[in-house]
Amino acid sequence: MRTIKLACIDSAAPPLFDLSTDGGKTRPGFEPDVAVLVAGELGAEVEWVILPWDDMIPAVQDGRADAVWCGQGIIPSRQELVDFTRPYTVFNESVLVRAGDPARAPEDMRGYRVGAIAGSTNMKLAETFPEVELVPFGASDDVFADMLEAVRSGSVDAMIDDDVVTVPLGDEPEFDLAFTAQTRNKWGVGVRKGNTELLEELNGAIGRVLADGRLEAVWTKWMPHLPFPGETLRGEDA
Repeated sequence: MRTIKLACIDSAAPPLFDLSTDGGKTRPGFEPDVAVLVAGELGAEVEWVILPWDDMIPAVQDGRADAVWCGQGIIPSRQELVDFTRPYTVFNESVLVRAGDPARAPEDMRGYRVGAIAGSTNMKLAETFPEVELVPFGASDDVFADMLEAVRSGSVDAMIDDDVVTVPLGDEPEFDLAFTAQTRNKWGVGVRKGNTELLEELNGAIGRVLADGRLEAVWTKWMPHLPFPGETLRGEDA
């Protein structure tokens, strides 16, 4: 059977994905399930290439992976490096602070050290906050865990990540959810520039599993508390 190699980190960030128990061969979560669904539509199986965050796009560029399928917001800085498929999901962004912190808006965070993944949509949002010190994270096997530990230890005052993984943490005794920004970031699969055949195949498969309801079924399985962004995703067909 044909194999598609997909780059991602191995991180505990449910319900997007969770740590693999078999070295990355199988992975639980929304993103792995959608990736397997789309690959299956192409008559292929997925081989996960587990890498640090900062090495995922370079791995696609040099051929170690066919694509990045790992929380990639479609932003200009990434579009310069890889070509993106049509979106397969849309998320907002949330700010997480330590329990008891009073911040509930960007204006409350003046003087805060705010962590986010370097070059991400989350960091772009942080750059709009007034008078904060930006703390970029990356070059790690598990950047999400690194940011959580930084908030927990006090080395940063807040972190920004996507609502799907951050909002549930607000219920943990050590954290509070400060607020969620309605950024409606579209995520896509990053393919090596010039690999138009794979790009078109993935676009077609994503469109088909969206049209027949299979993508929404995976969303509902993992994120029943969040409304499926079907109108936004189907708008790509217009």
